[in-house]
Amino acid sequence: MSLVINIHPENPQSRLIKQVIDVLDRGGIIAYPTDSGYALGCALGNKSAMERIIRIRQLKKHHHFTLMLKDLSHVGEYAKLNNSGFRLMKKILPGPYTFILEGAKDIPNRLLNGNRKTIGIRVSSNAIVQAILEDIVEPIMSVSLIIKGYEFYNCNDVKAVLNGSIDLVIDAGHCPPEPTTVIDISGDEVLILREGAGSLEFVS
Repeated sequence: MSLVINIHPENPQSRLIKQVIDVLDRGGIIAYPTDSGYALGCALGNKSAMERIIRIRQLKKHHHFTLMLKDLSHVGEYAKLNNSGFRLMKKILPGPYTFILEGAKDIPNRLLNGNRKTIGIRVSSNAIVQAILEDIVEPIMSVSLIIKGYEFYNCNDVKAVLNGSIDLVIDAGHCPPEPTTVIDISGDEVLILREGAGSLEFVS
């Protein structure tokens, strides 16, 4: 059985956030709400947990995992970013966007997307995500919770499909499953790979 923790969506209780972090520190997988639906997450570099997520989502081996960051202050540790890219990210984050960037030189290959050597970066405006990342040293390795034939609007939807296959589910009420807008800034041009929850109004 997966542990279920009910956390306030706007004022997350610190003692419950600590429980979530304990699960991540022990190598567990969490299902957690973001500003664009539920996601599956594990501690950075936890190879066995990443492999479990790949099996749960039935992903290809080199599927793009995303680094969920609290803010942009440490993005240079994980990705190469030019000034124009940084200005764009700073303008529209936090929010429901995933940015694809060229990975930094020292990043392990298992964190990168195959031959392109790129990495996904997210900064979510969700208060629970922000609270978790406030108290851990490294980003969360994350993928959207998308499974063919199912939609995940709340904790009960997640439990009905994944109970027992993940370690913890955060219940924070309604969480509509609209995917992020994906923007590739790994090259010379800004490429919109997917239009989702994030508005393109400020993307130029």
